[in-house]
Amino acid sequence: MTHIGRFAPSPSGPLHAGSLIAALGSHVAARAAGGRWHLRIDDLDPPRVVAGAADEIRRALEYHGLEWDGPVVWQSQRSERYAAALAQLAGHGAVYHCTCSRRDIARVAGRGPLGRIYPGTCRHRSLPADRPAAVRVALPDGPIALTDAICGHVELDARNAIGDVVVRRRDGLWAYHLATTIDDADLGVTDVVRGADLLPAALVQVALQRLLALPALRWRHLPLARTGEGIKLSKQTGAAALDVQRPVDNLLQAWQALGQPPPPTKPANVAEFHAWAVANWRAWAVPAEPFPPA
Repeated sequence: MTHIGRFAPSPSGPLHAGSLIAALGSHVAARAAGGRWHLRIDDLDPPRVVAGAADEIRRALEYHGLEWDGPVVWQSQRSERYAAALAQLAGHGAVYHCTCSRRDIARVAGRGPLGRIYPGTCRHRSLPADRPAAVRVALPDGPIALTDAICGHVELDARNAIGDVVVRRRDGLWAYHLATTIDDADLGVTDVVRGADLLPAALVQVALQRLLALPALRWRHLPLARTGEGIKLSKQTGAAALDVQRPVDNLLQAWQALGQPPPPTKPANVAEFHAWAVANWRAWAVPAEPFPPA
């Protein structure tokens, strides 16, 4: 069975322990299945891009023996492809323009697993074509479901629990949900292995795949690295950059977080670690996060 995986970091900061868990789990799953593994840089949001971060991420992956197949894919270079997908959605009547500000939404919207739940204010409004506006996709009524290899059956009434999501921002920048759906399809990705915080977003991606008649994916959402207080480790919570001078130790910590048995002796280098890891990968042993991840 073909297995094509990918790792898609945002260049808003360096690789940290949480991102290494996602990268390692994705990489080993692909290699253990005899598949390919791609690297994509999710640089859609220029204000958040940190100068030099993408190069630092690539170097950190290389130090940790996480080699990718083919050229690096940059989302910032794929605007024409996203525009074509948006035109396809528009042709199906599946998108609409929205002039609501974040403040407007915050006044009337509750919170769901992806933040404020957009209440559909602009769904049935007719807005002038030349007025600055975001573009939202009209999610279907009823439940959207997927089966995750780790978390099991997951189902949400996405329209009411998430709300119609933005696919192009008011400033013209492309939003995550549409871009990642198109990129995965164009790369031929078959298996998405990533952090469990993105599990609710996977349901939106499933909806977009159906609207665009794209192939379905297999999903595996990995446990998250957390601080001592149980908070998800991230750039926003002050996650430190990986020390690239101790890559084997970093890999062993990530391996343990993935619920995998330790090697009988400490590997001498990253090549030895990866050879052992691929041969001893136990997909069934990866612990599941609650949905939505706490």
